[in-house]
Amino acid sequence: MYAAVRSEPDPETAHARWRAERDELFRTHPQSPLLADDPLRRSGLPYWPYRPELRFVVPIRAASPEEETLRVSPSTNDGEIRQRRIGAVDLPGLGSGDGFTLDVWWLDQYAGGMFVPVRDGTAGSSSYGGGRYLLDTAKGADLGGRDGEVVLDLNFLYHPSCRYDPRWECPLAPPGNTTRVPLEAGERL
Repeated sequence: MYAAVRSEPDPETAHARWRAERDELFRTHPQSPLLADDPLRRSGLPYWPYRPELRFVVPIRAASPEEETLRVSPSTNDGEIRQRRIGAVDLPGLGSGDGFTLDVWWLDQYAGGMFVPVRDGTAGSSSYGGGRYLLDTAKGADLGGRDGEVVLDLNFLYHPSCRYDPRWECPLAPPGNTTRVPLEAGERL
């Protein structure tokens, strides 16, 4: 799904395709986190309207050896997820206008991969309280990038599977991935 999205030259069209394919997966896939009688299987998942100004192509600032910390992160089922901070990205012009920084993690579990969760000012009211995911390369959930840069489009923020079914184990956003800025983009409640 993400390969097709990455190949689409128009970000808004790519987003519409992503939403349609995601709704189809949630509706029909045997491992859908939606329970069989969940009305979202019929209606589709709710999203805020696409906002082009929330798409960024930013460099990943590598963590220095002393900043590259191993974190045993809490998860939704009181389990532990091992992740290592490998860098950070700056998202300019959000909130007060100066923007904010998000930590970039490497998952030492699953298949490995970069991971950027976000818990923003909408968490607990109009989005899942534990946060949403922006980048999860272990699952192929990324919009690409090259030459040390990554595409981060906040319109693609999505709820982890544990938001729909507690049997799923989901890492929660650590402090370096938390902002009070409300990000009214992506999947919502």
